[in-house]
Amino acid sequence: MTMMRFLMESAAVSMAELHKIARDPTEMFSRAIQPVLWLVIFGQVFSRVRDIPTGDVTYLAFMTPGILAQSVLFSAIFYGIAVIWERDLGIVQKLLVSPAHRSALVLGKALSAGLRGLVQAVIVYLVAWLLDIHLRWEIIPILEVLLAVILGSCIFSTFSLIIACIVKTRERFMGIGQVLTMPLFFASNAIYPLEMMPDWLKLVARLNPLSYLVDALRGAMILGGHSTHGLFLDFGIMVAVFLLMLVVAAKLYPGLAR
Repeated sequence: MTMMRFLMESAAVSMAELHKIARDPTEMFSRAIQPVLWLVIFGQVFSRVRDIPTGDVTYLAFMTPGILAQSVLFSAIFYGIAVIWERDLGIVQKLLVSPAHRSALVLGKALSAGLRGLVQAVIVYLVAWLLDIHLRWEIIPILEVLLAVILGSCIFSTFSLIIACIVKTRERFMGIGQVLTMPLFFASNAIYPLEMMPDWLKLVARLNPLSYLVDALRGAMILGGHSTHGLFLDFGIMVAVFLLMLVVAAKLYPGLAR
């Protein structure tokens, strides 16, 4: 299979997924409420806490990349339930008998989740502008943010697909999804820096892919750059995690149809 054919198959799956959003965009608007509440309410209150070490930036500016990463996580982590619906409707079976490679099917779904994540990025930037949060507005940092958002969405949507392939039922998936989202969020550097964490939580945060998404966003969005690891390392780890999950999901995806 040539690379061009692989990319065309992935693009076809991604476009089919995006057509679902075009027919019913209400999901995207409903998911916009959460980052607005976090920034407007939680951020305004915690910006008055003086003991959170955020360096030379305000707490609102510090947490804005974390809230964007949270929005990406929450919108992508439940992506697998749609796949279970597709299995029940017979769509998965039709995809699996097509000549498309299994990894192209998974990649296409991951890319569509990435494009959904871009909507979250636009919303967060708009709210930040309305609240007068000082971010970087140059074209290169914004492109870095968009790339990080797409990659983060691909990671967590593929992780969600893996869970769906294992549990196979909507009820079990919803339970596991709800259990995973909060630990992933709070065991990261999204709303507080690593320096505040106890040693055991620092170790968990360093193993958490969400921490590297937050770090990449923080380095690209905040004036002066506040990345702990550097963008190169952040993107490298996220790419490695996504490729690993892509391979695992491609192996498990045919089992969902059984």
